[in-house]
Amino acid sequence: MIPPRLKFTGKDLKVLDQRLLPDRVHYLTARNAKETAAAIKDMALRGAPLIGCAAADGFALEMRRLRPSSSEELGRLAVKTADLLKAARPTAVALFYAADRMLSRALQFAAEHPGRFPPADREKFLKLAEREARLITAEDEAACLAMGRHGAALLPKNCVVMTHCNAGALATMGIGTAVGVITTAHKAGKVKHAYSCETRPYLQGARLTIWELMREGVPSELITDNMAAHIIKTCGVNAIVVGADRIAANGDTANKIGTYGLAVIAKHHKIPFYVAAPTPTVDLKARSGDDIVIEERSCGEVTFVKGKRIAPKNVRVRHPAFDVTPASLITAIVTEKGAIRRPTAASVKKHLAS
Repeated sequence: MIPPRLKFTGKDLKVLDQRLLPDRVHYLTARNAKETAAAIKDMALRGAPLIGCAAADGFALEMRRLRPSSSEELGRLAVKTADLLKAARPTAVALFYAADRMLSRALQFAAEHPGRFPPADREKFLKLAEREARLITAEDEAACLAMGRHGAALLPKNCVVMTHCNAGALATMGIGTAVGVITTAHKAGKVKHAYSCETRPYLQGARLTIWELMREGVPSELITDNMAAHIIKTCGVNAIVVGADRIAANGDTANKIGTYGLAVIAKHHKIPFYVAAPTPTVDLKARSGDDIVIEERSCGEVTFVKGKRIAPKNVRVRHPAFDVTPASLITAIVTEKGAIRRPTAASVKKHLAS
């Protein structure tokens, strides 16, 4: 079993520190929105759906910490809290979805209870906020199960599958997105072998994905990122499944750096390239991948591995954390509603409306 990623107590949020996995299982404690945002920014927790669930919990904790004297003040503090959480990381849209959803509930409550904000109203609001946070988590769990079923149905029997980064249970509050597809297909007897790319520079595939696959009993091997093309060519890989941090309205998809390269290789070898992500990952405000903000992260994550320097001092470094795969390279986007085959702006819009 994968350890619980988040444990919300009402007074604080216990966060599984994924920076220490697989060597050590340790929980951080976040008591408010600021500490939750720090855990997100520092990648103690990561994975788009999990970031969204944590943001909802962090919002609820902050509301319990605050003591607004009026509904107007509640609204101002709620906006400030949502902005603080959304500033933690710029690419994963689930963070914005969850923070804005919690904010919407707060503003609605404030509008329905104008004037002074007595203790009785405060308790009603806190219960509402915590209920909404629990609902966001429950929806993520259900979405993962549905994506697992829909995605597994697309894979052939005796499938040899490859994945990149970590889109498993550790990235969600459920069974995962892309890795959830693989483990569901494995339980159905469809997976012959799985390959996990190591995912430099943060090594999510090496530290997390292969660990999950091994714990689930999936026949699997770890490869370095630059082995992917050779393995696809020589080892019978017949599907690639990845997650997503943000999907534009036309189906262009932002995911961990290196995903775009795998999609190009898949196109050359004529094998399907699948993206698994829940519908809140779709950002209709982004018309194409060009509108997606790509996070640039610390140089130290490239030049150091587990505290050890692997590059010259003062070296110049680029570290875009994500890249964008054009929709034209994606065979299907799998959500909790089913599969969007050959995604386009029209098919994405129709799928979301279904």
